Amino acid sequence: MQTSFPPEALADPAMRASEEVIRKCVHCGFCTATCPTYVLLGDELDSPRGRIYLMKDMLENQREPSAEVVKHIDRCLSCLSCMTTCPSGVNYMHLVDHARAYINERYERPRAERFFRGLLAAVLPYPERFRLSLTLAPLARPFRGLLRRVAALRPLAAMLDLAPASVPAPVLAQSTRLRTHAGRVAMLQGCAEPVLRPQIREAAVRLLNRCGQDVIFAPNEGCCGALVHHMGREQDALDAARRNVDAWTAEIERAGLDAIIITASGCGTTIKDYGFMLRGDPAYAEKAARVSALAVDVTEYLAKIGLPPSAAKNVTVAYHPACSLQHGQKVIDAPKRLLAEAGFAVRVPAEAHLCCGSAGTYNILQSEIADTLGRRKADHIDRLQADVIATGNIGCATQIARFAGAPVVHTVELLDWATGGPKPAALRHFPQE
Repeated sequence: MQTSFPPEALADPAMRASEEVIRKCVHCGFCTATCPTYVLLGDELDSPRGRIYLMKDMLENQREPSAEVVKHIDRCLSCLSCMTTCPSGVNYMHLVDHARAYINERYERPRAERFFRGLLAAVLPYPERFRLSLTLAPLARPFRGLLRRVAALRPLAAMLDLAPASVPAPVLAQSTRLRTHAGRVAMLQGCAEPVLRPQIREAAVRLLNRCGQDVIFAPNEGCCGALVHHMGREQDALDAARRNVDAWTAEIERAGLDAIIITASGCGTTIKDYGFMLRGDPAYAEKAARVSALAVDVTEYLAKIGLPPSAAKNVTVAYHPACSLQHGQKVIDAPKRLLAEAGFAVRVPAEAHLCCGSAGTYNILQSEIADTLGRRKADHIDRLQADVIATGNIGCATQIARFAGAPVVHTVELLDWATGGPKPAALRHFPQE
């Protein structure tokens, strides 16, 4: 795509990077067939190609973002399916992240939107605040119907729809050191995942220990920054990245790390991008690149080191590949292969490339589109008649559980069970194998 950015704009590294992304687009339109919002809405401006045109015009001409442009950018799930499809290597992720930061700086949203976005940024990345908000949810749940009828309050109704009936007790993240070990890894503690499903982290630690890995939780580590990053709050995201780079660098320098393990694939996609995010910071560029190089999804690492002996389970698994894993990180075969090696019968639903509608805060801020995608995904999964659904991202698990008939667990919970760990709580009523 031909561009004509003024030289003064290209002096900004972020603008220069976006211009390079835009120039790679050849208008082929392959991305439209795999874009969830285009598939649902049929509007060219709700496709990656259409959004690239909008972002090009806005950035190239340094325009103030219009409500129309913001609407279509907001509707993007950042599922990155378009990047898997694109034959030209267009890094849509970097472009839309920059556009969102540009919008956040220059566009004044309606008061209700500003409130809910600020609320999400102030609560979700902080486990104690998030846990407190979930304990208060039952007080407001009776008013969901009323809230849903008021457009400005629909995000609050969506939050209540997503809140669990009960909140698990907090589980302390404790480092484990084996008498003899084959490796030393750090694990992302996470923010939403340990509040909603602490059993995921516990299963991952048990399984990694069984594989001979010391598991370290770095002091002072916090939220990866993905949630605020995708809302355009760039400074908050960079602050989170720097904090984590410092925490993991201290562990690298203390005793070395073989990997930084992530059990929430949405977080993994962002952490693997720390090197790009902090490329212009001379104090952090090299350290961030090193952290990104060590970051791996838990299934990615297990595929590398191998599973311990397993006992086959008479269980059929519907595997849902999270967008952030299959499109963002290109980890496609490892989870399915590990489940099969552990003795599970693995099935993959139709339209596996399409997003379930979770996408970070998307199912709160764009709940109508998200719910449509969630039901569509659940329909395809239910047709498989599986005993359990496995996925690698807490957002997907929460979203799909609302609509699907089978229980939803993290892939690592099944792998832990097959190799000697306890049966996942979601399968407690499943017949003994």
